[in-house]
Amino acid sequence: MKALFNKIKSRLLGGQERTQILKKNIVVSLPLKFASVLISLVLVPLTINYVDSESYGVWLTLSSITGWFAFFNIGLTNGLRNRFTEAVTQNNTLLARKYVSTTYTVLTLIFAVVWIVVIVANNFVNWAQLLNIDAQLSSSVSKVFVIVFTYFCLQFIFRIIITILTADHKPAMASSIDVLGQLISLGVIFILTRTTEGSLVYLSLGLCAAPLAVLALSNVVLFSAKYRPYRPSLRLFDIKCCKSILNLGMLFFVIQIAGVIQYQMANFFIGRYIGMEDVTAYNIAYKYFNVLYMVFSIMLMPFWSAVTNAYALGDTQWIVRSVRKYLKMLVLFLLAGTVMLLLSPQVYRIWIGENVIHVPFSYSLWCLLYFAVMMFGAVFVNVLNGIGALKIQYYSCFISPVLFLTICLGLIHYNVGVISIFIASIASNFNGFLLAPIQYRKIFIEGKRGIWRA
Repeated sequence: MKALFNKIKSRLLGGQERTQILKKNIVVSLPLKFASVLISLVLVPLTINYVDSESYGVWLTLSSITGWFAFFNIGLTNGLRNRFTEAVTQNNTLLARKYVSTTYTVLTLIFAVVWIVVIVANNFVNWAQLLNIDAQLSSSVSKVFVIVFTYFCLQFIFRIIITILTADHKPAMASSIDVLGQLISLGVIFILTRTTEGSLVYLSLGLCAAPLAVLALSNVVLFSAKYRPYRPSLRLFDIKCCKSILNLGMLFFVIQIAGVIQYQMANFFIGRYIGMEDVTAYNIAYKYFNVLYMVFSIMLMPFWSAVTNAYALGDTQWIVRSVRKYLKMLVLFLLAGTVMLLLSPQVYRIWIGENVIHVPFSYSLWCLLYFAVMMFGAVFVNVLNGIGALKIQYYSCFISPVLFLTICLGLIHYNVGVISIFIASIASNFNGFLLAPIQYRKIFIEGKRGIWRA
């Protein structure tokens, strides 16, 4: 029995050092991601029952609107992720610390200015007209936006520590921080359902305050202990490091804008042109099948930085072998997704409750197709991000938002409904399912350079 256990352990955690780190992170991260998924699933019926399906749709839409401001990050955290890994690989602690200090300084300045401008502008926004909701909700929606946007700006700064952990091949530790924040939020919302009447303001405070507090505390603890050598300091701000991060980060920046337009506009379009209850139905299907994508993402999370490390050391064969393993794994995920699709009507009834909100089977089918495309593309995009080969992805991002908006608004005009979002999202992700696999093959199989490696 012991011999069998050792054999299984060797099979699961064996391999060269980089592979072992990758596997260990996946093994540790899986239960954390399971907990994260479970908490997010429990939160949906809890929050819907605390307010109602329409108000929950408003909350989701406001959360998406704040996500539009993610482009002010200008790709700095993604640029930091690659540069930090490279500096640590070269044992250059001072350079790594300069990258960290520069990122904290620049993002703090950017989001301080953005926060002031947006909060002032919020006083002049007619939320009832913008979201096509009851005028009586406008005042509370304005307050909720202030809360959510404040949380958004602060967490963007505090989440730099998550980027550092991921870049340092410790995504499991990063996941534990997120799960702790979610768990506390769940407890707060549960208490609110027992002690207060349904309120969007209380809901937003409950969902935002706990994760923010956990992130802030994590920064203090980690930079006082394990990551003390990399703790940020204003005196270590370096314009050269800023340029180095931005040279890579600006490519991520354009890619990020395309993602914001594509993914954050969905709730807004559904809410404004179709209905707030459809926002809720769409998000129920999305969260259900997102479980599949979240678990797959856990498998991929350590891969980006591992690819950066392998490429810096010239170990391209490790990258090729790993891609093949991920594609084989994807087949199992698609089979699991098919089972989830067949069981979806029953799952929704058990999860959300009878007669609370109807989720059409077509939403589930298109959601599965969408996430299947996303998972396939993510394997190749993570490799290309890891080696900084971003030019093709960069150029495609000038097309994908236009394609998304054109298809989405066109299909909504012809009353295709929520399915418009899925069709537009799949079509506009042509880089992931078409260009990225071609680019990967050109670089790693055919050994091409030029635009393929740029």
